[in-house]
Amino acid sequence: MSKQENKWKHKESSFESLDQTRIFFRMWEPVNHSLTDSKRALIFLHRGHEHSGRIEPLVEQLAYEQYWAFAWDARGHGHSPGERGDASSFYTLVQDFECFIRHIEKTYAIPAENMLIVANSVGAVIAATWLHDYATRVRGVVMAAAAFSINLYVPLAKPALRLTTSFKPELFVKSYIRPLMLTHSEEQAQAYQADPLITKNISARVLLDLADTAQRVVNDAQAIDTPILMLVADKDYVVKQAPQKAFFDGLSSSLKRYVLIENCHHAIFYESELQLQQAFKICKAFIDECFTRQLPAISSYHEADTKSKSALNYQALQKGSLGSPFCNMFYGLQKFMLGTLGRLSDGMRIGLKHGFDSGASLDYVYRNQAGGRMLIGKAIDRSYLDAIGWRGIRQRKAQLQKALSQTISSYPPDQTLRILDIAAGSGRYVLETVKRFQDRPIEITLRDFDKHNLEQAQLLATHLALNNHIEYQCRDAFSPESYPMNEGPFDIVIISGLYELFSDNTLILRSLQGIAQQIKKEGYIIYTGQPWHPQLVMIAKTLKNHQGKPWQMRPRPQAEMDALVATIACKKISSEIAIAGIFTVSVAQYQEVKPALSD
Repeated sequence: MSKQENKWKHKESSFESLDQTRIFFRMWEPVNHSLTDSKRALIFLHRGHEHSGRIEPLVEQLAYEQYWAFAWDARGHGHSPGERGDASSFYTLVQDFECFIRHIEKTYAIPAENMLIVANSVGAVIAATWLHDYATRVRGVVMAAAAFSINLYVPLAKPALRLTTSFKPELFVKSYIRPLMLTHSEEQAQAYQADPLITKNISARVLLDLADTAQRVVNDAQAIDTPILMLVADKDYVVKQAPQKAFFDGLSSSLKRYVLIENCHHAIFYESELQLQQAFKICKAFIDECFTRQLPAISSYHEADTKSKSALNYQALQKGSLGSPFCNMFYGLQKFMLGTLGRLSDGMRIGLKHGFDSGASLDYVYRNQAGGRMLIGKAIDRSYLDAIGWRGIRQRKAQLQKALSQTISSYPPDQTLRILDIAAGSGRYVLETVKRFQDRPIEITLRDFDKHNLEQAQLLATHLALNNHIEYQCRDAFSPESYPMNEGPFDIVIISGLYELFSDNTLILRSLQGIAQQIKKEGYIIYTGQPWHPQLVMIAKTLKNHQGKPWQMRPRPQAEMDALVATIACKKISSEIAIAGIFTVSVAQYQEVKPALSD
């Protein structure tokens, strides 16, 4: 019996991702684990080009005999399907990882709170993006030589690739890296060169998407508060050091470490003995500390609106101290053009009248039909509707409707369902979804503080010829009086596009407490979030909100949003992320017993 077999039962399996692709993975189960002890797991993410078969030495060094271990072959790698080095996008790999974690939770009864991620190179960017967008509470993450910026060496390589992929989307790039540029160890270099499962190609589309996503995550690293250990190679020919340091500096983590390993190439976990043992020693100490310390209390997020990096950024936005003088001049010009030429656009005119965050404005964006005075007005309106934020809003609508459809379908078809939307606007996403369930008994309550929005919802319900019982209630979603206990309970409560508009967590908690009074046991909350936005300063300096004030937003990190929902005993069970990670749609289920505030 081998040394590995003495300690672990090694198994191979697969899980199904969002598009039904079966992703291959390996699992190591500790032979001597106690059935009464809480299970703990290390989840390994290999670097680009590689596969899980090369993870076994890491399991031997880091998992001791007490941790379960899991490692996948990313799609397009190893034994997983797909053209070698390819995926529909880099973000597909992030979605795959979310499915992997959920599969481990469900199949092996290991909660995410008892997992720690060990990720190398491209795998580290997958882990960082997943932390930012899905905000799953894990013990910590080890990032080795994180590929936030890859050294392409060829001048103007990225612009050239973008141009080429515009007419040749299936373009592949072959790695220029020779094995001895990855490691000082000749033995490891030879093993890498001889491994038939290692692919030297990568899709140019995936490479560019990786670069764009990595830049977004580095720029908004403050949204991540998970314990992070960063191992950085000082002689790395593959990735740049500066973005790794920028990511580390931006983290909100109370436990974070940045370790530069001297005389070390990119493949940190496959280096010569001296560098390898240094890396393993640091990792072991970090892993032990992560599993020893308690997870932060859910209540610790309640004051994030005043005591966090996102709060500091919001305060700077309110003071007008964000943005360079040149940018501010440009935004001033944009605001002037909005008030003049912008009025030729139907969408901009609605925004100027009702507020760009209003239900009327969002309903226009949802319809996505450019209109305006003369050809120039229509052209301006098309450009307006194609802004990245509005494209994200429309994708959020589709994801919300998908979540609502799936939640409705999870109930028996003959059960009467009661659905509440606490700030429905014109109710388009709810009413259009329920139209597809006219054979089921569904009662709908739409609330909004604006009578105009409710009138539009009534017109839409009439247009759709719905046979449902629908109530329209003019109420303030943040007022306790809006949630009388004699009107409940509801099976599904929807909170869409509301909490993102208000920085104050006191308001959010007041609203959630009201919802808690009206939701059924084991009922569902479908809620949206906005973890970040790439145009915060431009929006604040050019657009007005529904109150006639500058539209200033504090993107609420997903971890904070999930924690606020968890405060009323609702546990998140799924999330979907819109374009560029700007918006999220999550589903949480009400539990009879509130989750513990710490582990």
